Amino acid sequence: MKKGIVMFIWVVLLLVVGTAVYVRLAPSDQGKWHKAASFQSIEEKRGKGFYIWRQAVEDDGTAALAALDRIIRAEPRTALLAGSLADEQLTYVSRSKVVGFPDYTTIGIYQTPDGQPYLEVFGRLRFGRSDLGVNAKRIKGWLRQLQV
Repeated sequence: MKKGIVMFIWVVLLLVVGTAVYVRLAPSDQGKWHKAASFQSIEEKRGKGFYIWRQAVEDDGTAALAALDRIIRAEPRTALLAGSLADEQLTYVSRSKVVGFPDYTTIGIYQTPDGQPYLEVFGRLRFGRSDLGVNAKRIKGWLRQLQV
């Protein structure tokens, strides 16, 4: 009986450690994550595993995009995954402190169907069903620093 419990504990421990290693080391598919959200309107939208913020820009928006890029790159545990300022679209991976859960954030300058340029920040989780508001909180913090 005691031997069975010890074996069960070891199996559970190996599963937990294996999952944590996979979450931390799983490759990121740029083709899947480096894209804008589907456009519906210039608005703020929050779902269980994502947060989208959009704002119309009066000029071409490149100065705001560059400033936001500097703010994001200064964020701990956040790295550029794909894109560049020249492309006007960048995607970052931000990882949680303990387990290293990845969240993906894409920023970019896009145009509405009628040609109005807008800045978009699109954050979403990779694993699970709910980010518990983490993406919205992170993005709102960046936007406060940007002062928009």
